[in-house]
Amino acid sequence: MTLFNLSGTNSIGNQFMRELRDVEIQKDRMRFRKNLERLGAIMAYEVSKVLEYKKETVTTSLGSSTINVLKEQPVLITILRAGLPYHQGFLNFFDQADCGFIGAYRKEEGEISIQLDYAACPSLEGRDVILIDPMLATGKSLVEALSVLLTKGTPRHLHIASVVSAPAGLKYIDKHVSIPYAVWVCAEDETLNSNFYIVPGLGDAGDLSFGEK
Repeated sequence: MTLFNLSGTNSIGNQFMRELRDVEIQKDRMRFRKNLERLGAIMAYEVSKVLEYKKETVTTSLGSSTINVLKEQPVLITILRAGLPYHQGFLNFFDQADCGFIGAYRKEEGEISIQLDYAACPSLEGRDVILIDPMLATGKSLVEALSVLLTKGTPRHLHIASVVSAPAGLKYIDKHVSIPYAVWVCAEDETLNSNFYIVPGLGDAGDLSFGEK
């Protein structure tokens, strides 16, 4: 597994993470969503560095210039609903990308399980796929989502993009994901609590973005 941790270097992303975690600033839903979007844009830029490029010539008013541009836009797959603001940051950069959406949520009756009720995405065969889910806690929802996505074809490479991850989730996907992949996180936190929420984390990203379920 290749892991990129944004918090490993100093950047303005640390400021946005601080605001996401702050229980007082979280009361402003619009600001919370905007900070997720900002981090999505920053992470999109980082992911863009490892994608495939081709040379193109552009004509200016005074001549021509050769520049490397994306060979192909990645496919952006987002897990609803918490992933929507983070997804928007990626879409701001990959603005011609095909997009897909997975509806997944935790059922907490007895043993926690993952329920998938909705999936819509283009063909993934041979393409770079960015799977966007803000909270990588147990990793189960992501692995369940991926099992559905693979019915649409096998990606050339999978990029898993989260805001906050936990060691247990990283270990789980490392055990269960067999295609070439990398993980991109803004922060790797310490552990999960008894309810399988990331600690210190930032709370329920979906509720903080859109209101309690």
